[in-house]
Amino acid sequence: MVDPKSPISEQYRTIRTNIHYSTVDKNVRTLMVTSSGPGEGKSTTVANLAVTFAQQGKKVLLVDADMRKPTVHYTFNQTNTFGMTSVLTKQVSLEEAISETSVENLSVLTSGPIPPNPSELLSSKSMEQIFQSSEELFDIILFDTPPLLAVTDAQILANRCDGTVLVVYSGKTEKDQLLKAKELLDSAQSNLLGVVVNNKKIQDTNYYYYYGTK
Repeated sequence: MVDPKSPISEQYRTIRTNIHYSTVDKNVRTLMVTSSGPGEGKSTTVANLAVTFAQQGKKVLLVDADMRKPTVHYTFNQTNTFGMTSVLTKQVSLEEAISETSVENLSVLTSGPIPPNPSELLSSKSMEQIFQSSEELFDIILFDTPPLLAVTDAQILANRCDGTVLVVYSGKTEKDQLLKAKELLDSAQSNLLGVVVNNKKIQDTNYYYYYGTK
């Protein structure tokens, strides 16, 4: 993904462009990526989107809001000794918890220690302060969230974010699951920008329709 000339990079730039086109009348500053169930590629998708926005020259913060099964620190080779939960519980400041990555313009806020009450933390006033402070420091903030059908965490953030991208896994995500996920986003009054189809098989003649990862 860090190779801007790779076909996968091109596909993520297409997703980035589509996000811009779908929000021409609104400047999207906070974007949430989720899925209906686990293992559908949301964390890979949001990480690659974050790199793509950073390569565009935007100052990007990727937040690991999946406090139950965090992965962003693995993806960007960071420690997870402290992170978002540390900020929410006022153990460190937001600036102290944010780490730079090897990708220019891209910073990450790892999840931090796994808490017993993720939903309560996400709906707290401290979380609202993270939103406000992050928007002062960065051009765009992307959130990696837990699957919609598993827990309520993603719904809590969906209402606060400017837009949501839903990831589905080709051949795995059931139609009923997808419809239920859409229903939950609607009930949270989320602004669903679109769906990314992950793991779609490449056809020799139409690989430009491929949006997934190898």
